[in-house]
Amino acid sequence: MIENQKFRPARVIGPLGEPLTMETLPAPDTRRWVVRRKAEVVAAVNGGLLTIDEVCERYGLTLEEFAGWQRAVDRSGMQGLRVTRIQHYRDLYERQQRY
Repeated sequence: MIENQKFRPARVIGPLGEPLTMETLPAPDTRRWVVRRKAEVVAAVNGGLLTIDEVCERYGLTLEEFAGWQRAVDRSGMQGLRVTRIQHYRDLYERQQRY
């Protein structure tokens, strides 16, 4: 989202095609981050519902942690957010970059 942009959408399309609003985003006190919740937060930023700074403040995330989520979604979709598969997808991406 452009930082100087004054307009903010009331809803954006979530990772599963459902509408996301501020009310339907994960709660600010979320501690257990499943794939769907991570993907919803990434979709909210990509759609302009929240800024990266707002996400980091709201959920207590570091910029690096959120950037990792975005990178994982860009590279491998929602499956890339699975903690048990991070190394697999990272290796796969690095091999693709070499060739």
